[in-house]
Amino acid sequence: QVQLVESGGGLVQAGASLRLSCAASGRTFSSETMGWFRQAPGKEREFVAAISLGTYYADSVKGRFIISRDNAKNTVYLQMNSLKPEDTAVYYCAGRVGATFNPRLSEYNYWGQGTQVTVSS
Repeated sequence: QVQLVESGGGLVQAGASLRLSCAASGRTFSSETMGWFRQAPGKEREFVAAISLGTYYADSVKGRFIISRDNAKNTVYLQMNSLKPEDTAVYYCAGRVGATFNPRLSEYNYWGQGTQVTVSS
């Protein structure tokens, strides 16, 4: 059974940094696309970043967030810098079979339970 478990969320002030982690079990994700998505209250879930053969970012986080992976630990990270109040959301880790990048939620096969990130002004 595939399981993705996120951690690292919390409450921070604007300008601070957080690092989210996503630990995968039940499957080796080294050759697959891993992504981070977020959902703010009252809004649809949206793409944030993904890593496969390269790294990909939403325009809203480009230059502030960095996605990386440690294949030996089957873990994906999202380093979030210069956080803004509009980054407040539940952040979800997701996995997609195959190495082709795709930002669409429907293209991801596995999802974590989410971790809350709250940025105060």
